[in-house]
Amino acid sequence: MASENVYVEHCKGVNGLDKVILREVRGYTAEVYLFGGQVTSWKTDRREELLFLSSKAIFQPPKAIRGGIPICFPQFGNIDSLEQHGFARNRLWSVDPDPPPCSSHASSRAFVDLILRQSEEELKIWPHRFEFRLRIALSPAGDLLLTSRIRNANTDGKSFTFTFAYHTYFLVTDISEVRVEGLETLDYLDNLQNRERFTEQGDALTFESEVDKIYLSTPTKIAILDHERKRTFVLRKEGLPDAVVWNPWDKKAKAMADFGDEEYKHMLCVEAACVEKPITLKPGEEWKGRQEISVVPSSYCSGHLDPRRVTFTG
Repeated sequence: MASENVYVEHCKGVNGLDKVILREVRGYTAEVYLFGGQVTSWKTDRREELLFLSSKAIFQPPKAIRGGIPICFPQFGNIDSLEQHGFARNRLWSVDPDPPPCSSHASSRAFVDLILRQSEEELKIWPHRFEFRLRIALSPAGDLLLTSRIRNANTDGKSFTFTFAYHTYFLVTDISEVRVEGLETLDYLDNLQNRERFTEQGDALTFESEVDKIYLSTPTKIAILDHERKRTFVLRKEGLPDAVVWNPWDKKAKAMADFGDEEYKHMLCVEAACVEKPITLKPGEEWKGRQEISVVPSSYCSGHLDPRRVTFTG
């Protein structure tokens, strides 16, 4: 029987920041930084990277890491007085010494449990006590699983409300050759037009300019097809009714210091989220939101997914 450290390695990453490397027996790996509780890499058994990480990403707290899977909590966007996308992605998480049992990851040995609680600094800007538990796991097949559990730990009887997103940056070969299936005909809020509500037209989504949309009441499964690489990402989600689709395109790319001028061509964010209808928790209540990403060879005869890999694993 292999020892646990074959699957989970604690080490130092860029600029000496603490990170965890997860390894599954088939050869898939994932890297997680404790700063931000953020996945920054997910590689296949052939060492092919699946997540986009900017070559200009700044691994220097408190600046958020540009790429991978940032956690947006307690807000998505910048509607309230909190910083853009909340503070979870800018804080140092801890390894959870007493994680809750997680039946959906029962077969996985490559996982890490992280926890974030409010600090005195956070209480000044968001006056609520909380426990945010995050499990990041690789399934035996190499799928990347993230499960978030957020509990209201207030002792003053007060509820709190939040929005949330897994801000996943997918690495794609050429954005003009990518399409997204599963969001056709749905209503969306367009962040480029003051969150005005529209209805998506046509078939699958394709990309030829900047996009920043929040799709509403989305299915539990969304597919991102990378024609050039002949592979498809399948994103499955629970507890997250919305899906954000974002690519900054050329002008905004040039305006971001931690993003290469041409890198927009090689990334697409498709984010499992809960934005339109915020979640409210009473003291002691807990919310759970989960996403699972798998990668499969694309089937080009029909444009549909390989039917052997489209069932939700639990």
